[in-house]
Amino acid sequence: MQLKRQFGLWTAVALLVGQVIAVGIFLTPAGMAKSVGSPFWLLAIWILMGAMTLSGALCYGELAARFPEAGGSYVYLRELWGKAVAFLYGWMDLLVLDPGLTATLAVGLTSYFVYLVPLSPFGKQIFAVSIVVGLGLVNILGAKISANLLKVLTVLKIATLLFIIVFGFLGGFGNWNNFTPFFAVPTETFGAFAGGIVGAFFAFAGWWEVTRMAGEVENPQKNVPKALAIGVVAITVIYILTSAVFFYLVPLSNVTNDETFAAQAGEVLFGRIGGLIFASIVVISVLATLVAYLMVSPRVYFAMAKDGLFFKSFGELHPRFGTPHRATIIQIILAGVLILSGTFEQIISYFFFVVVFFIALTVAGIFKIHKSEFSGYKTFLYPLTPIFFLAITAIVLLMIAMKNPFQSFLGVAVVLLGLPVYYFILGKNTRIN
Repeated sequence: MQLKRQFGLWTAVALLVGQVIAVGIFLTPAGMAKSVGSPFWLLAIWILMGAMTLSGALCYGELAARFPEAGGSYVYLRELWGKAVAFLYGWMDLLVLDPGLTATLAVGLTSYFVYLVPLSPFGKQIFAVSIVVGLGLVNILGAKISANLLKVLTVLKIATLLFIIVFGFLGGFGNWNNFTPFFAVPTETFGAFAGGIVGAFFAFAGWWEVTRMAGEVENPQKNVPKALAIGVVAITVIYILTSAVFFYLVPLSNVTNDETFAAQAGEVLFGRIGGLIFASIVVISVLATLVAYLMVSPRVYFAMAKDGLFFKSFGELHPRFGTPHRATIIQIILAGVLILSGTFEQIISYFFFVVVFFIALTVAGIFKIHKSEFSGYKTFLYPLTPIFFLAITAIVLLMIAMKNPFQSFLGVAVVLLGLPVYYFILGKNTRIN
């Protein structure tokens, strides 16, 4: 039984936008602006990182066109660099990254939900686990159901952000003097731009995950590359406009910390209830991201099982609903354990460096296959696009390693522990039941 190709272009776009735009847009602009010190440099970094993300997305578009199956980066690493490298990526995803990010999103959603409905500390954990279980079950009941829910939440998310942008500017609630001085050079140039670039990189993080659903997208050779390009451009525009309206509403000198920045903007727009309104917006935003993440992540374990690199039963679809139900259940269980243990934030922080490295390695694989005969989509402006993406990503990797050398080293070491598992337990061609 195979995954059904049932999603069109706009479902794929909704999946990308819904997953990437989460709580980051409400937190990142303040830190970036305080780092670079002027609206001009903030705009420049958003444009630079948007162009860099688009370059990576165009490369992933070619990979998706060449290998239009479920699994995304796992599949591309397998085809480009071999099963061992792909297994390490899947090993990290399965045991750490996917359940860790799922737990982070659920707890983050809960932390804003308590502004609306107070909960005890234990109540927060139960609510977060319940959100993961509930959305996981929706994904098991049918990919079409989850996709429709995601589209509704994404439209609501984008409409809300656009309303804030239009209402904020046209309502005259802010002050254009907040943009002066428009151009100013920060005193510590390297540190300032380092903070801004890394912040923007992680605001765009997750754009590559839509390719995990390539096995369920109609005409993936055309629709996945288009979805990547449209989604990244839309996100870049939204990030620039949202950052601009926030600073129009709240002078940078009045920003106490990243977390209160959006709430301050909400108070300018909506008065005392502005904080509650923005809490509701964040809840909707993160909910859409969580739906998307629980939808795409199990496709990696599904693909691993199909290759004999994970339990064979996880490569089987539900006989009635046609979804990778066992792969979804394992993500629910691991995320629930992390939420109840409260250790997820520290755990996933060790793997930022490794995740960025794997994405760079995937894009670098374009140089191995681009010149081979292929009639479908090929990377636009090759080789400039992969070179540009890899150059900026190398800078990001350097900055992450310099800021957290021990965490970066430990993350690499833990991932490499997957090699003995691959060679001595699974074996290169051994299927496990």
